[in-house]
Order: sequence, then C-alpha cells, then structure tokens
Amino acid sequence: MDFKHEKSRIYLENEDGNCIAEVTFPEVSNDKVNVNHTYVDRSLRGQGVADKLMTALALDLRKNNKKATATCSYAVDWFEKHQDFEDVYK
Repeated sequence: MDFKHEKSRIYLENEDGNCIAEVTFPEVSNDKVNVNHTYVDRSLRGQGVADKLMTALALDLRKNNKKATATCSYAVDWFEKHQDFEDVYK
C-alpha cells in the first residue's frame, strides 16, 4: 500500500484522490502524539488496512523518538495487542 504521510496523518487515497483510509495523530507535546482517529472505507475492510496504518504510524514514532497516547478505541486496542511497539505507547 502506498500510504501518504503528513505531520499528523497517514492516509491512503483512491485513484480519484479521495481519502479511503487514515489514521490521525495530533501532537500533544514535542515528543508525544494522540492517536485520535482511524478510518477505513468499506471497500477495504477486512483486508488489514487499519493494522497496516497503525504499523506505519508506530514505525514512524519509533524512528522519530516519539510516543503515543490514544483516544481512538481501535488504536488503544491495537497497541494492547502489539506489545512489540510498547516502546512508543504511553
């Protein structure tokens, strides 16, 4: 998947340029973000796209020495299930 990266967002567009999947994570301090939203279009559900978005985010956080909190229920659950990224959560 060819995700696009912005300062507080990782997303996927369809061929028409419409957002069809995203995770948003505004900064709460210089070294911390809040994962507050995940979205996957119905056409992509069941294909692991949300998991891939979260993995991309976690890898970016690790690379940039940042940590995340989460108010998005999917993100909270994802971090709890992915202990290999505990270094970037909370």
